[in-house]
Amino acid sequence: MTTIGLARWQFALTSIYHFFFVPLTLGLSILVALMETRYVRTGDEIYKKMAKFWGKLFLINFAMGVVTGIVMEFQFGMNWSEYARFVGDVFGAPLAIEALSAFFLESTFLGIWIFGWDRLPKGLHAASMWLVAIGSNLSALWILIANSFMHEPVGYALVDGRAVMTDFPALLFNAHVWYQFPHVLASGMTTAAFFTLGISAYHLIRNQEDELFQRSFRWSAIYGLVGIILVIGIGHVQGQHMVEVQPMKMAAAEALWESEDPAAFSVVSIVNEEEQRNTFSLRVPYMLSFLSYNRLSGEVRGILDLESEFIETYGEGDYIPPVTFMFWAFRLMVGLGFAMAAISVFCLFLLFTGRLKKMGWVLKLLPFAILFPYAANTVGWLFTEIGRQPWIVYGLQRVEEAASPNVTSGMLLFSLIAYTIVYLALIGVDVFLLGRYATNPSLSLLPAAEEEVSNGS
Repeated sequence: MTTIGLARWQFALTSIYHFFFVPLTLGLSILVALMETRYVRTGDEIYKKMAKFWGKLFLINFAMGVVTGIVMEFQFGMNWSEYARFVGDVFGAPLAIEALSAFFLESTFLGIWIFGWDRLPKGLHAASMWLVAIGSNLSALWILIANSFMHEPVGYALVDGRAVMTDFPALLFNAHVWYQFPHVLASGMTTAAFFTLGISAYHLIRNQEDELFQRSFRWSAIYGLVGIILVIGIGHVQGQHMVEVQPMKMAAAEALWESEDPAAFSVVSIVNEEEQRNTFSLRVPYMLSFLSYNRLSGEVRGILDLESEFIETYGEGDYIPPVTFMFWAFRLMVGLGFAMAAISVFCLFLLFTGRLKKMGWVLKLLPFAILFPYAANTVGWLFTEIGRQPWIVYGLQRVEEAASPNVTSGMLLFSLIAYTIVYLALIGVDVFLLGRYATNPSLSLLPAAEEEVSNGS
């Protein structure tokens, strides 16, 4: 494999490992804050137990997210130094703000939340968890501001072959950010909801009268339905924005080789990338135009026309992403989204009709549904980044122009294997710890002395 290929694999794998933890951190921080707020308002000790139990799992996940996230930033200097030179003046600013403000905010108040039980006033202690949630999601916002520049460059000027920031507010209010960030936030809510739903179901199988997990189940189903509705709705308008600013990505997602007006939506297609055509397609007339423009007409540009435009604008090259992958990744992501919506609705139906206790098989299946948002998040991230190829910064710098010139294939292969082994070990530890503490609510992460003080001993 080439140096570029190995560098791309290494960054993709480390990003995927890191992104296993991020959505759960975003969504679970808000859910725990809501539970503790309910405790403060009602004084009901069950809500306090809920906040403590799910907060314990949040802590494990948060720690792993920090460890895996640090490595990604080092890769910009190690494997992608030409990218760092080209766009560092723009890309570095939001990352620095994220580290100096959002990360310190969440980590500081997380410490206060851990050791402040029964030492701080209840309202103040709950406020510390809200600040953790705000810090976590602000951290994601700043990172997505940086990432959005790669997809839709704004607020810059090219000076001596480098991108230099000229308009910081333009970077903040980049349209791409305000489609991407709400989508990621809603994905985090959905991930946290299915995580807590699956674990609650596990405990209810053993004791359906456990009030802690009865309430957790109810909260999770509602939280999950809100999250997945937002994911689907925001994803729809985000796709419409992509039709305008990254038309090749959306054309590849539909395996649309020729421009059409009105354009039909492909339910299933067998793609022949060598011959640049589909050997079979099951299509719904007008639907792609409707999804793109909210009307039954409107041109959706095809892959071949866009390829010709790009060659004329940017010079010779291959501007077509892997169409087969894009087509099926998009359908897997969307299919998982609607499956999660159906699961949330079905769980709420069983709850409000009192039928959940009679349908134990549902509880037995729900722990497996924890995997759904993780699969959707991973496929969605791959779809977003691979669909931008061959650009690392859309329209400004190609991937092959961004790699470090002094890094060899041997170095990359060694570090790729090393990273993979270490990250697999970390994921193993994370799964073990989450499983151990999720199945044993009585276990505490606090040292014995601290737990005794917390319990008022």
